[in-house]
Order: sequence, then structure tokens, then C-alpha cells
Amino acid sequence: MSILLKSPEEIAKLRDAGRIVAETYEELRPHIVPGVTTGELDAIAERYVRKAGAFPIYKGYGSMRDRRGKLVRVPFPATICVAVNDVICHGFPNPKQELHEGDIIGVDIGVLY
Repeated sequence: MSILLKSPEEIAKLRDAGRIVAETYEELRPHIVPGVTTGELDAIAERYVRKAGAFPIYKGYGSMRDRRGKLVRVPFPATICVAVNDVICHGFPNPKQELHEGDIIGVDIGVLY
């Protein structure tokens, strides 16, 4: 096992990508209210990420095992992963899933910059 050290330029790019993720969270914050759908949150996040010059890295990524154990490609359809209440992680945003007062929501964002 080896440790790969990042150059100052690589570290700067990572910092910029992290800033875009942080800014996307701030962009979403006022919209996480009862009545908004998780699909709407996803659209807001995607617009912000792309406007910042980045690419939503989760979109199109992924695979899973079918019933026979074969690995199949199942691309993730969204910019954010959104977990509401009893969803543990990697929930798909849904244009019909509205947030309600008291919901607990987790949002994951990843970008390529």
C-alpha cells in the first residue's frame, strides 16, 4: 500500500470542488421546507452545480447485483442523494415525494470539478 501525495495544484482543485459542494448545500437550505419535493431539491442542486462549472458526479453512476448475483449497471438518476426519515442512505429524489413538517432529511452532494 502506498500513499499518494497531492500537488498544490491538485489540492487547490479539491478545495474548489469542496467549495462548490458547500455552496450547493447553502443554495438548498432555504428550499428544504414542507411542501417541496425531493425532485425539486434535486433540480435546484443540479442547476447550481452546473452554473458553478462543475458536473454532478452521482448522476449516471452505479451498479447493483441482480437476483442471480450478477453485477448490472443501474445508473443513479439524480444530482443529489436524498434520504427522508427511514431511508438510510442513497435515496433517489422523487418529483412526487413532498417534505412534511418534522421530516428528517439527509442530503449527499458530489461534484467533479
